[in-house]
This record gives sequence, structure tokens and C-alpha cells, in this order.
Amino acid sequence: MAKVCGKGFGHKGSHVMENIIDIALFLSSKPEARDIVEGLEENLVQVKYIVKSGCLNEAAEDMDLSLIGVGVAQLRNSDDLEAFVNTSQSLTKKMPWIGLIEPSVIEHGDARGLVTRNFFAFHEAPYNLYDVACLIRHAKKMADIEYVETAAECSDTLAGDEYEMVGTTACMRKMFDTIRRVSAVDAPVFICGESGTGKELAAHAIHERSRRAAGPFVAVNCGALPANLVQSELFGYEKGAFTGANQRTLGRIESANGGTLFLDEIGDLPLDLQVNLLRFLEDHRIQRVGGREDIEVDVRVLAATHVNLEKAVEEGRFREDLYHRLNVLQINIPALREREDDIEVLAKFFFDKFSDEKSAQLKGFSLEALTIMRQYHWPGNIRELINRVRRAMVMCDKRLIKASDLGLDRRTSCRQRMTLEQARDAAEYNVLISALMRNKKKVKNAADELGISRVTLYRLLEKHGLGKHEKSEDVVS
Repeated sequence: MAKVCGKGFGHKGSHVMENIIDIALFLSSKPEARDIVEGLEENLVQVKYIVKSGCLNEAAEDMDLSLIGVGVAQLRNSDDLEAFVNTSQSLTKKMPWIGLIEPSVIEHGDARGLVTRNFFAFHEAPYNLYDVACLIRHAKKMADIEYVETAAECSDTLAGDEYEMVGTTACMRKMFDTIRRVSAVDAPVFICGESGTGKELAAHAIHERSRRAAGPFVAVNCGALPANLVQSELFGYEKGAFTGANQRTLGRIESANGGTLFLDEIGDLPLDLQVNLLRFLEDHRIQRVGGREDIEVDVRVLAATHVNLEKAVEEGRFREDLYHRLNVLQINIPALREREDDIEVLAKFFFDKFSDEKSAQLKGFSLEALTIMRQYHWPGNIRELINRVRRAMVMCDKRLIKASDLGLDRRTSCRQRMTLEQARDAAEYNVLISALMRNKKKVKNAADELGISRVTLYRLLEKHGLGKHEKSEDVVS
């Protein structure tokens, strides 16, 4: 099951995480745009946004609206309202909208009906931007909850808990949306990402959502097969093909007939066998080792690797024609360090999943542990996180898991080399975290302790990419 919530905005064709935006503002009144933006900046700390002047239908032509968290549309007359409704209803992805509306727009009953049906909330001019910011916050919360529920409903066909994928960040939401899109077709998919990020889980998710879900899912780790056995493992062999071949044996490719074949670590496949695989991808026929009969196989191929195949092609270690055959559709699995906001969610998820392995007194993670986990580089990605959490759950004899129970401390969380400027930033970051921890995330108290204004503290929080801090508990369980 893929549990998803999140928000974002990206330009079409862009895969850069910095382009992901929480809020899209469509402001038809240019003179007022600056005042509105400045007012929202003051009331929405740590929120990324993009501003577009003009109508939504014009802006939609050159923007990817599928990752918008909340849309804010300014409507000055009934024509604006009608154009907005026509465009928003044509979008494949539904999202909450906040309307900034002139009072004259909703004087008529028909217009009022359109507003109630198409907007999460609206605010009449003149605008109280503090109230507008509150509406946006509520809309974002509701969008997150609705997205989680929708994703869970869409994921009921997955085969049990073994194939769960969890994510709350915009980059993961984008990945889940991509999985749903590629599942609807039968073309090869290339899944790239570091070791431990969940490439096989993504392959399972594609298979379970495809028309081949009732067929077999056969996974092959190309890097784990002995070089002299790769061909017979993939293509099978006839009786007597070699010493010890006492009976006909189907290969992995043929075993996946009617289903999906997942070739993990495809970058480790020997060059001589890449030719045979390329021939199979071209005509979907194989020959068993020791056989002469062409056997037609109906199978969808998914491939994955942690290797940079483009570089491998340049260095002559991987065939360019095979690379293009496999890379028809592509999914990028982000590393855990690129989805920092997911670390706490994942830790909580695995804590609940393996709750039968812990003592009854263990209730969750300390704030110190969560802070260190966010700072840690996670070279082993999700796999490493699971191992550390499970080990801590078994070994911890206190009420809360500490960083030391996870085998982490401040030295292990920042072991990479850094410049003087990076060292200063790291020291500043740690001072901010410590002040917030001592004051239980109360921004005013932390600012007073540090001898700075709240505005300055908010600016520093934004500089260091820290989330919006509000009054909250010290414990996540």
C-alpha cells in the first residue's frame, strides 16, 4: 500500500526538487499583487510559493499543476469566475482552492453556487491577509488528509504489508503519481535510485496496478548471479545442455510469462549477455540453452540499478541500444536524505509495523533522536533506517528511543568534510535546534533565550530549511 500525502508545484519537464512549491497564487490584479504577496510572506513562514499574473487558463498552459498543494485564485468579475471554473474542472488533479473574490462577483445565486462547489473557502475584498493565510493553512491540512485517504483506497490491490511504500513529501508524491501513470501502459520502465531506496517496492507497485497483476512477478538480481550461470538462469536450458542438466528447466524470463520480469542491478549484467537480452526485448522470443526452438514470451520488463548507466554507456560497460530499450519510461527513487521531512514519518511507520518486537514500556522517539535522524546522511537509505529502528526497539529499555539507541550521535550525523562557512552554518543550525528543544518548540521563548527577535529567528529557520515551528509535544510515538 502506498501511503501518500504532500504538496508541490513544478514546471513541466522539471525534475528539480527546488521547483516544488506549496502554493500557487493566480493574481489578476498586478497593482495588488505585491501587497498580497508581502502580506502572505509575513503570515506563512517556511512556505514556498509561485505567483502568476493573469487568468488560470493562461497560466495552466505552461505549468504542471499536478503537484500544487493549494491554489489561490483572485477573481475580480463574473468572467474571471466562469473562466476559473472551466479550467479547474478540466484538471486531472483536484486540489483545494482559496478564492480572493470581489463582493460583486457573488451577488447572483448562480455565482454563489459556483463558488460553494469549486472553492474550499473564499475571502472577500478588501483582504485581511492574516485570515487568508489561515484559510490556506487549513486547506493544506485538508489536502494532505484527503490525499492520504485517496492513495490508500487506490492501493488496496497491493499484496499485503510487504509492499507498502510510505511518503509525505512532494518528491514522493510525484513519484507515486508517476507509478500510477506508467502502470497503465505496458512499456518497459527503468527505475533508478541508490541502494536501499525501495526500487523493488516500486516495481511491485507498478505490477500490482497493471493489467498483469494476476500474473507472476519474477525478480532477478543480476548482480547476484554467477557469471557462468546467468544465461541458463535467465533463459532456461534443455535436458542434456550441459553436465548436470538432467531435465528441461524454465528460465526466469519464461517463468514470468503473462506477468512482469524485474531485472534488478541490470548494470551488472555481463556485456555478452546484454546482446541476448536486447534480442529478447526486440522480438519477445528466447531460446533455451541447448535448444533451437524460438519460444514466444509475453512479459513486461522492469529494470533497476544504482549504477549511472549513462556513464556506463560512455565507458563501454553497457550497450547503448539496450539502455534505450530499457529506458522507455523512467522513475527516479529519491534518496532518504533528499526527503528529510519523511524521516520522522518513516520512523513512526516502522515503529508501529514492528511494535510486537518492542517492550510494553517503549512509547516512541525522543526529540533528540528525531533531530539527529534528520541530520544524519543515511547512506543506506530506507534499509538502514529500518535496521536501526528495529535494533533500537529491541535493545532500548527506556520509555523513549534516544539517538544512542539508534547508534547515532552528533558526530556520526555530520561526518562529511565541510568548509568554514559550512561549519559556521552547522554550528548555527545546532544552536537553533538546541534552543527549540529546550523551549519545546516555542518560537517566542527560543528567540528570547537567543537574544534575537522572532522575525530574525524565523529568517534563520528559513535559511536552514527547518519546518514551521508551533507549540507541540516533545515526543512522537
